[in-house]
Amino acid sequence: MPNSPAQAPDPNEQQTGRIQEYIHSPIKQKILYKRTLLIVIMSQIFGGAGLAAGVTVGALLAQDMLGGDRYAGIPAALLTLGSAAAAFFVGRLSDRFGRRMGLGTGFLLGGVGAIIVIYAAVSNSVILLFLGLLLNGAGNATNLQARYAGTDLAKPKQRATAISMAMVATTFGAVAGPNLVNEMGDVADSFGVPTLAGPFILATVAYLLAGFIFFVFLRPDPFLVAKAIVKQEADHEKHNHSAKTTEKQLTEKMSTIAKRGIIVGTTVMVLTQMVMVAIMTMTPVHMQHHGHGLQEIGLVISIHIGAMYLPSLVTGVLVDKLGRTTMSVTSGVILLSAGLLAAVAPGDSLAVLIIALALLGLGWNLGLISGTAMIVDATHPATRAKTQGTIDVLVGLSGAAGGALSGMVVAQSSYATLSLAGGTLALALVPVMIWYLKKNARAS
Repeated sequence: MPNSPAQAPDPNEQQTGRIQEYIHSPIKQKILYKRTLLIVIMSQIFGGAGLAAGVTVGALLAQDMLGGDRYAGIPAALLTLGSAAAAFFVGRLSDRFGRRMGLGTGFLLGGVGAIIVIYAAVSNSVILLFLGLLLNGAGNATNLQARYAGTDLAKPKQRATAISMAMVATTFGAVAGPNLVNEMGDVADSFGVPTLAGPFILATVAYLLAGFIFFVFLRPDPFLVAKAIVKQEADHEKHNHSAKTTEKQLTEKMSTIAKRGIIVGTTVMVLTQMVMVAIMTMTPVHMQHHGHGLQEIGLVISIHIGAMYLPSLVTGVLVDKLGRTTMSVTSGVILLSAGLLAAVAPGDSLAVLIIALALLGLGWNLGLISGTAMIVDATHPATRAKTQGTIDVLVGLSGAAGGALSGMVVAQSSYATLSLAGGTLALALVPVMIWYLKKNARAS
């Protein structure tokens, strides 16, 4: 029988072989952890620039196309709704095929969504605008889920710091994006595209580059390595039958504590997301009504986004050192301060609005990192990506609700009422944390 041509090596077998190299080598695990952080940082720089487009001009673009303020909150709602759906999809994809496939695909969808938004603006199609914003939300969700990739091989005391490093990288693109509103508007004009669609040109390029980085460089996949390590340890433990009853009781108790940690971590992220999106969404519209131009709006939003991400290096260290609950309570207090200040700020006072939105971003930052760290602490690697994706769905839906309701609240009442309501809601984190600490104290 003639010799058959040599077959190309199976990529899956190659991947499995590379993963096996890391299971018994702490040194290789450490190297891969650092390499993963670098890849996440590179992608987040571009991802941050992509997410700034919808935040900065989404409400203004909808206001221009729909002809009124009542529906100005719809873009934020669609972005966050699309983000919620994508979070579920990316989480499931990551759980089955690893972070590389999940995050790379999510960013690709975000880039396609930005292209559709541009075409919608050119053709003045509201239906395409809504579809594009939904898909563009996938980029936002992926940009947020990328923070988990750095924690897959992190030690417990490194997790919040790893999360924060990913978020700091986002700052560079996220702050630059809103400040390029006028420049991207000029680029759009040169192509015959409406000015307000300009930032979505930046989002297209940024999201596609972020996805490319994950697809090409995230090998071997840190999540698959982490799952293989845990499986190896579990197989080893099966051979140890001593103290079975005690171990079973301890496992049950730890499971209860873990479930409680998931619930509380989710609550922290849901509340902070809802409050932040609601107030942030209507700030550009509020500023425009008081005579502020696109440049000033872009400045306020860029400072807000900077405050969402730039403090992360310090935040991560504080969360690891002082604890998740302490920083969650701090988040609620700061968000209350942001809501109060935004409510009393004169509409023509740029300085006071900048401080209020900076506090809003900082409060969100503390809540997101402390809540995320709780989730990572409470989940097992075998189901971690799936659980993280499901939780980010809830976070996305809470943001969608905040964005959709914000326009209606302002239309029926005022921006001050919206800000006060948001700040008051954030303060609910304090009793939640008190309950959590009491329950854990009894369990231990």
